[in-house]
Amino acid sequence: MRDELIRQATELRAAAQQLANCTTAQKNEALLAMADMLLRRQDEILAANAEDVQRGEASGMSKSLLDRLRLTPERVQAMAEGLRQVAALDDPVGKVLEEWERPNGMRLQKVAVPLGVVGMIYESRPNVTVDAAGLCLKTGNAVMLRGGSDALASNRKLVDVLQEGLRQAGMTDKAVQLVATTDRQAVHEMLQLRGYLDVIIPRGGAGLIQRVVNESKVPVIETGVGNCHLYIARSAEPEMAMALAVNAKTQRPSVCNAIETLLVDRDWAARHLAELAARLAEKGVTLKGCAVAREMVPSMEEATEEDWETEYLDLVLAVKVVENVDEAIEHINRYGTKHSEGIVTADEGEAERFLHAVDAAVVYHNVSTRFSDGFEFGFGAEIGISTQKLHARGPMGLAALTTYKYVVRGNGQIRQ
Repeated sequence: MRDELIRQATELRAAAQQLANCTTAQKNEALLAMADMLLRRQDEILAANAEDVQRGEASGMSKSLLDRLRLTPERVQAMAEGLRQVAALDDPVGKVLEEWERPNGMRLQKVAVPLGVVGMIYESRPNVTVDAAGLCLKTGNAVMLRGGSDALASNRKLVDVLQEGLRQAGMTDKAVQLVATTDRQAVHEMLQLRGYLDVIIPRGGAGLIQRVVNESKVPVIETGVGNCHLYIARSAEPEMAMALAVNAKTQRPSVCNAIETLLVDRDWAARHLAELAARLAEKGVTLKGCAVAREMVPSMEEATEEDWETEYLDLVLAVKVVENVDEAIEHINRYGTKHSEGIVTADEGEAERFLHAVDAAVVYHNVSTRFSDGFEFGFGAEIGISTQKLHARGPMGLAALTTYKYVVRGNGQIRQ
């Protein structure tokens, strides 16, 4: 297995060198060809995905995970549109980030360049295959893809389709490669490929991400588990607060930017929590509340310490009544995963305190956390949402897949 991965990585390294010399127009042509090919071969993609979904159902996969796995004509269309949007975006490669001149006449530029070869390790979300390939191609990076075994048929077909698009555009199809095995040892072997891969980006649950961080010899960009919160403050307008809470939990509960804990000011809760609980229940949400919340809404289940730490990825929501914004901030900074956190309030001063004090990649005032997404931020597709602080943070678009080098020009300067 290691020999096969090294063979693929060597081909990817050569492909990355070719991509680094491609023009923006060439890369855009390839992206558009890949998008067209997705639609042209949609029936094959859906048939392969149906095999994966059928296996998932037979194995007892949860509804939320099946939702992540399942492709539809609309989702294939969205993947193709994502590639087209990436093609329409400015190319960060070659952009001069800074430039200056030294007293001795040396002229310096800080120039954006590709990372090189990116390794993606992710779970049952076939759309990541397309998003990662498109963003890497636009930024001149080759990509090694290792999706979850649950989506192997889907990913095989998608990579086959994307490679055909690359060939049609006259570009090397070695730039996008799949590790096509269900053997979990493949992940460990990928993580040892220092010198072959330039960076590893994991996308998935806490177990996968921690395994990658702990085992990898290759530098890692840590994407996040989403134990996200929404705090409803005393001054929050009731209809707005309820609409935001319902949207942030139920619009798509299986994703990392859906909220998992609702924090509610005591006074607001006394007036409106029962109605909000009823609206959430209508959407099928199971509520787990603290003692105060259960006094106000007796139908809630009891929340335990574990509930404050849990990313449910399902129609389950923990509810805690707090005294003020300071208690909400303290709870979030203790239990949150530095992903996406929101406040609903009419008090601008309170909002600013929350936005500055909460340690997260994205913080919101009177906006649903569901907008933590590269597409919604205007980045086109995204490679992931980083919860770490070095190199990249938050939704990672094109710029996050570049590094930089210094270009120095002169006319014979020597150091004395």
